[in-house]
Amino acid sequence: MKRLELPDVQVGMELPELAIDVTATTVILGALASRDWRPMHHDRDFAQKRNGVRDIFINTPHNAAYFERFVTDWTGPAGRLGRLRFRMKDSVFPGDRLVFSGRVEKVEVDERGCGWVDLALASRVGGKVTTECSARVAIPTGPGDNPWKRRGDDWQP
Repeated sequence: MKRLELPDVQVGMELPELAIDVTATTVILGALASRDWRPMHHDRDFAQKRNGVRDIFINTPHNAAYFERFVTDWTGPAGRLGRLRFRMKDSVFPGDRLVFSGRVEKVEVDERGCGWVDLALASRVGGKVTTECSARVAIPTGPGDNPWKRRGDDWQP
């Protein structure tokens, strides 16, 4: 995997799309991994009869994890997520093909020498936005830099 560094990134750059085919198993495993025992994430009858939705659906931490994966797949192992904010607009169900896209909004080096990239991200199912997201990720400024070594005052996301 190529190591992404700040000079490789420009405002307007598009991130490579990530597509995930959602299954009942992935929905349930995401809920279990985040210890979310609410039945709408694992019990189809409850989801349909009580909540009035078509099936079980991805929970909030699972959604966040997919965005984190999308960002770090792009940055490679040296990328360090500083901030992630998102707004869920629609549910994601088994059988959906979840497609992530993103664009670089800002590239900068802060006063401590940390390289930052601000991203505008979205997930879609069938072309409809299910979640809008913004992320701030630190990436190396060059070969000798590693955002994971920053601590205390040197880490200000």
